[in-house]
Amino acid sequence: MTENGFTTLEQLKGLIEQLSAYIANYHGGEVEFVSFDGKVVQVRMGGACTDCPHSKVTIKGWVEGTVRQFFPEVESVIAVEE
Repeated sequence: MTENGFTTLEQLKGLIEQLSAYIANYHGGEVEFVSFDGKVVQVRMGGACTDCPHSKVTIKGWVEGTVRQFFPEVESVIAVEE
């Protein structure tokens, strides 16, 4: 637990949920938290992002950039298909 009562994992999931809400509202897509191993965050793209040619840029540029701003221990964010 951290001083605010939430674990890093809970905070990370919350941030991904906020990013997904923005993407859903403005672009019709979504990003879903899958896992975190301490260095790499795995997410799944959905909705309009599923077949979008810009989804890799969204993951690397926007989602990863935002996550690393708040969680510098994260080395990368990758999209998985399951």
